[in-house]
Amino acid sequence: MRRLRVERTNLEPVKIINRTLMEDNRGFFDRLFCNKELKKILKNKPIKQINHSFTKKKGTLRGLHYQKNPYKEAKIITCLKGKVFDVAVDIRKDSKTYLKKTVNELSDQNNKSIYIPEGFAHGFQAMKDNCILVYFHTEFYNIKSSGYVNPLDPKLDINWPLAISIISDIDKNTKYL
Repeated sequence: MRRLRVERTNLEPVKIINRTLMEDNRGFFDRLFCNKELKKILKNKPIKQINHSFTKKKGTLRGLHYQKNPYKEAKIITCLKGKVFDVAVDIRKDSKTYLKKTVNELSDQNNKSIYIPEGFAHGFQAMKDNCILVYFHTEFYNIKSSGYVNPLDPKLDINWPLAISIISDIDKNTKYL
């Protein structure tokens, strides 16, 4: 039985992964990752790193981040607690969808994860206090390959749903495109 169903978003090749919970009177069992079920979208790249983030305050904005060559990465992101407004932006300059975005809600209630391929910047805004996310990465983090897109750049036309309560200096001070 497949527990992970992959569906399209408005921005290919970003995908939503719908997770099927197994529930009974004890609670539930949730599959966050299965290489066998996701190998088609991962293109057989192995998961090399798993990260975990905690965001204290509703309205906090994180991103838009990516890694450049030779550490380009795909990632799968899941919200384990809370709710986030999740954004992926195509930053592949030769793409027909360059600077287009997809926006999705990830929460501990909707059993969705998002697959963000190489060549996309990712960020989110916490819609509740105390959000917990887990990230599966196909590449190791390398600080020298870190890339940033200003999440407030008017060219991106991202309508962040809440007033921004916290944003890092690097995110707000990254030059506009």
